[in-house]
Amino acid sequence: MSVWLPSAPCTPRACVEPTGTAAALPRAVLRLTAVAVLVLAGIALSPLGGRIPAELVRRWCRAIVRASGVRVRITGTTPPAGGLLLVANHISWLDIPLLAAVRPARMLAKTEIRRWPVAGALAARGGALFIERDRLRALPDTVARITGALREGAAVAAFPEGSTWCGRAQGPFRRAVFQAALDARVPVQPVRIRYRLAGGAATTTPAFVGEDTLLASLWRVVSSRGLVAEVEVSPAIPADAHPDRRALAEAAQPDRAGEPRWTHAALVRQVAGRTEQPPSGVDDRLTAGLTGPRQSYPSPRSARAR
Repeated sequence: MSVWLPSAPCTPRACVEPTGTAAALPRAVLRLTAVAVLVLAGIALSPLGGRIPAELVRRWCRAIVRASGVRVRITGTTPPAGGLLLVANHISWLDIPLLAAVRPARMLAKTEIRRWPVAGALAARGGALFIERDRLRALPDTVARITGALREGAAVAAFPEGSTWCGRAQGPFRRAVFQAALDARVPVQPVRIRYRLAGGAATTTPAFVGEDTLLASLWRVVSSRGLVAEVEVSPAIPADAHPDRRALAEAAQPDRAGEPRWTHAALVRQVAGRTEQPPSGVDDRLTAGLTGPRQSYPSPRSARAR
């Protein structure tokens, strides 16, 4: 993977909490089976494409999340019809059906997902726009394809952080995808996703980060009790509300006020249950440029030269 790609300091060992109150093994197996059945049903029906009512797609996506044992709370505004760019922070594989529950959309996904068993086939048949993240030269073509889909009236969903974070902190929104919204002159719909326990405490249990495998993350979710997914839909941002993609990306970024600039060590301490906070403005080489001020990334040629 190229060194200029967005990344997060989060890893399963350092950031993902052990399952809190575990569900009984038979219940966890039943949840896993229900998720598999729903996904397979989606694959079977996917050739119907646009003939499937949007409301049915929303219900199916919510059903997948609920089948995994996670309650869903969606609040905020209703997305407008027509071309729309949905953007959200990225924590878990659950984010994908949660965004589709807000409004069914063509998902912007890395090419690796195409090779995932079952889920890859479902994404491809669902009209996902696959991108080669390690090829900077392919970026203009990717933006052009997104622009074309938006101009045709489709909704496109993206996670502009470029990587999953554990939920304790978040990365900056990368700007390229917002250029497509400007070029197509369609609004941007910001969405914020959080995961909590039934009592209200934040949790990283659903996070899918670092070298974590999809199966390990899925089992961690279905074997937990009391998980809640909160989805906050902010008002759509008109295409002409900001002059450039930088300003548009900053406007769409969920409010980061008061969030610490975590170092890797601080994340470990936080997940371990300690209460101390990292000193203000502290970064290390794992987090520099991700939770702090925005930076420009070198080209592949200059990166290799380093």
